[in-house]
Amino acid sequence: MAVQKISTGSVHQIPADLRAALAASPKAHAVWEDITPLARSEWICWVISGKKVETRTIRIKKALSKLSGGMRRPCCWAGCPHR
Repeated sequence: MAVQKISTGSVHQIPADLRAALAASPKAHAVWEDITPLARSEWICWVISGKKVETRTIRIKKALSKLSGGMRRPCCWAGCPHR
């Protein structure tokens, strides 16, 4: 199996758990590669801002679902404070 290139964000590096999830979801991965580095940072920040493992796991699943549906930015979130 070939290693897939998964782009990172402009501010945040992609964590291993999100990278693995994107690699396993071709549809979400395709949208991920099509969005801007700033948009990728928004998704990464939203995922890693969850403090509990359960919250982070839920956010990764939601991110895959939303990305697969074509959503380009996390919804109903104030945005990455690190940019």
